[in-house]
Amino acid sequence: MLYEICVSLGRSQKSAILLAIDLFWVVVAFFLTQALLYTQVPDGSMLWRSLPYLAVMLPLAAGITIYLGLHRVKLIAYELQGVVESAGLATVVGASGVVVNAFVPDPLTSQVFVIFTMMFLIMSVSSRLILRDFVMWIYREGVPRKRVLIYGAGQTGQQLATALHTDDSLQPVAFVDDNPTLQSLTIAGLRVHSPVHIREIVTRNNIDRVVLAMPSANAAIQARLARKLRQLGCEVHALPSFAQLLSAGDLPSKSVPVEVADLLGRSHLESDLPGVSDAYHGRRILVTGAGGSIGSELCRQLVACKPECLVLFDHSELSLYNVERELSELAPGLKVVPVLGSICEKALVEQVFSDHDIEVVLHAAAYKHLPMVEVNCIEGLRNNVIGTKIVADAARQAGTERFILVSSDKAVRPTSIMGSSKRLAEMIVQDLATRSTGTRFSMVRFGNVLGSSGSVIPLFEDQIARGGPVTVTHNDVTRYFMTVSEAVRLVLLAGGFARGGDVFVLEMGKPVSIRRVARQMIEGAGYTVRDDENPDGDIEIAITGLRPGEKLHEELLIGSDMLTTPHPKILRAQEGHLSEIEMANALRDLRDAIEAQDQGAARGILRRWVEQYEPQALDTPITR
Repeated sequence: MLYEICVSLGRSQKSAILLAIDLFWVVVAFFLTQALLYTQVPDGSMLWRSLPYLAVMLPLAAGITIYLGLHRVKLIAYELQGVVESAGLATVVGASGVVVNAFVPDPLTSQVFVIFTMMFLIMSVSSRLILRDFVMWIYREGVPRKRVLIYGAGQTGQQLATALHTDDSLQPVAFVDDNPTLQSLTIAGLRVHSPVHIREIVTRNNIDRVVLAMPSANAAIQARLARKLRQLGCEVHALPSFAQLLSAGDLPSKSVPVEVADLLGRSHLESDLPGVSDAYHGRRILVTGAGGSIGSELCRQLVACKPECLVLFDHSELSLYNVERELSELAPGLKVVPVLGSICEKALVEQVFSDHDIEVVLHAAAYKHLPMVEVNCIEGLRNNVIGTKIVADAARQAGTERFILVSSDKAVRPTSIMGSSKRLAEMIVQDLATRSTGTRFSMVRFGNVLGSSGSVIPLFEDQIARGGPVTVTHNDVTRYFMTVSEAVRLVLLAGGFARGGDVFVLEMGKPVSIRRVARQMIEGAGYTVRDDENPDGDIEIAITGLRPGEKLHEELLIGSDMLTTPHPKILRAQEGHLSEIEMANALRDLRDAIEAQDQGAARGILRRWVEQYEPQALDTPITR
């Protein structure tokens, strides 16, 4: 009932109530002051004597209240500034009484106005504070509030506590701080405790959440502390300072992640890459592998380009469902067509081109997990090579304007089945580019994508969460890294820069040590590395040995012949490829080996036709 009344009141009604309360306290304080000083019960004579004073004080109080906006102050925001303004109101009203007192025939003693000023101030401020607590009680009644323990009683912690005092869903309970000079003090209405007693505090006060209000501490210290606190059964959040929020625009995070720039060894390139909307606006676009890490991000960025139609092709029902649902929420008016099937189904692929009049193809469908493809050679080659041939041929036959292949740095001097399959796929595209008069074929080659499925980052995160060890194949192994948004922007830009048969690569800086990435992620999660120098550390980095087909160091270019593009961060390589007859022979032999399920023959074909393909011996590291 009370809640409905509070909610139903308009802003003007609430303001009128607060104004009326202040005017009421002027009358009450003036009569009460006289009653105390003159030991007289208020009667008609006191009322008659007070009329000249009230005739001035009441309109003046109303005017000043309206001028200062005291009647419009939200009750939950009524703090020290409001009290100061109320004091100013009381002083002016009291002084007006002194002025009136000089002109009346039977003046009051000057003490009346001093006591009146203090009494009116106390009544006005107290009524607002009591009303504030009452209204907050009404709003909170029946609503469970999470009980919060603030770790850090410095400036950020004090600001947080002040803000939470008027929050409907969170209730600050106490502070914990390492500083002995703050312990046992009361700050912002909360007691400051020592961390030694934190388990007892959490249990006794039924704490639901601990907030780390210590932005000056580095990420590793915060993460280590958060890990210990989570063992008490609480949620743990880390809060930056309010000054940092305003300057950087960041939001509080539940965890303390490793900075992506630290893993990359360079700054982000998204801001360095130009927009791509014009090349895809109003187009009918096919994305193969649309449910994967690269494919789904391609779809998200294409939505912003406002294509006419977006066709999603994927063999995974769940992945296709998830990306279609996400795109439907991002762009409800966009025509999104999900197609469930394999790129190796020629009839289905050709039907997609025919039914939807595809203008641009972004071919991201591939098996990319190196060890998995190594032991499933036939299916890896069928999907990555034959599937690419089917989609590329269909694009050419349908007169598609542009075809962009998403490739990998593992295609350069490959030592694995996966890398060789991607290099063969590149050569298919290069071959078609030399014979195509309508479709412009191009490809994009980049390194490891941070956070993509099957990549090292999710693996390390899982191993750290399980307590280790974190597995690295070799102490000296390095990789190029880029963010998924960088990779996708590069793919989209390639479509606009393509002349035919181009291989685009991104200037990615220096390759990153995988062991260094593992150490950064362990320390960023709040743990220490256990090694010879620190035998009491938390998590070990275990060296497992290079896997079949894996290199120590990846490359992005086969040769050194580089050409520029309209953007300085993107380079174009012109690389050799098989002739039309050689390509036809290679594909014919490969199809025969796939149909016969002959892995030996398939590997022999790769050795013959993929330049510099050298299968790696199990105990021999490849350094090129």
